[in-house]
This record gives sequence, C-alpha cells and structure tokens, in this order.
Amino acid sequence: MRILVDADACPVKETIIEVARISEIKVIMYFDTSHIYENDYAKTVIVPKGVNAVDMKLVSDTLANDICITNDYGLATLLLARGLKVIGFSGLVYTNDNIDTLLHSRYISGKERARGSRLKGPKKRSRNDDVLFKKKLIEVINESELYRC
Repeated sequence: MRILVDADACPVKETIIEVARISEIKVIMYFDTSHIYENDYAKTVIVPKGVNAVDMKLVSDTLANDICITNDYGLATLLLARGLKVIGFSGLVYTNDNIDTLLHSRYISGKERARGSRLKGPKKRSRNDDVLFKKKLIEVINESELYRC
C-alpha cells in the first residue's frame, strides 16, 4: 500500500506525511514543473507541464491497494475505475456511488460560468476540514489494512 498525491494544490501534504510516517506507508507526491517541494519522507515526482500530465502519470503509476488523494473529480473517476481508494482534500471519500453526482455538479457549474454567471467559489478551508481529512485518511488506511489481512 502506498499513498499517491495529486500534490500541485494539495493543502494537506504535511498531514499526509504525518499519518503515513506513523503507519509506515510510502508517499509519492506528483507535481508539475512549476512547483518545488522537498520532504525527507515523501518521494517527489515532477512531470512536465501539460493538460492532465500529472494526472496521467499518477494513474499510470498506481498499483492495487494504493490510496490516492486528489480534489480532481476526473482523476478520481479514473482511479475509482482501477479499484483504488480515493480521498479529497477535505476528507470526502470518492466512491462509485457519489462520483457521478460530483461530475454532474461540475458540469452544471461549468455551463453556468460559460453563460457568464458568477458562482461562489469554495468556502475558505477550515481547521475542521483538516481534522476531517486526517480522520478519513486514517480510516481508509485501517480499512485497507483489514482488507489485506
């Protein structure tokens, strides 16, 4: 089991590393060339800039039982199709039961923006989001460990 992270805009990198270090799980962070990140625990993979380049590299590197972290619904869909566990930055666990609704809401929001509507952006990240993310990551790791036994 490893944790693969779509890390360009990830606000919970340090939390991921903290939890992974305790659980002795390898972490791989994926960035494009516009980001610099160094950590003594996580491996960093740098991908040339390009539409979905980081996403495609992350997907191609996955193995069974990996846990993936992203806020990108399209990437989450590809990862779910591979049977992987996927968590969003605020602790939402993506599943085959909720991904279609999430993709549909993204589609509707895109249509509204194209028509010139001004939509509210995401609410400001709170301490609660960080706490929920950590809790969900630990739960998913524990579930994955039980499944492997």
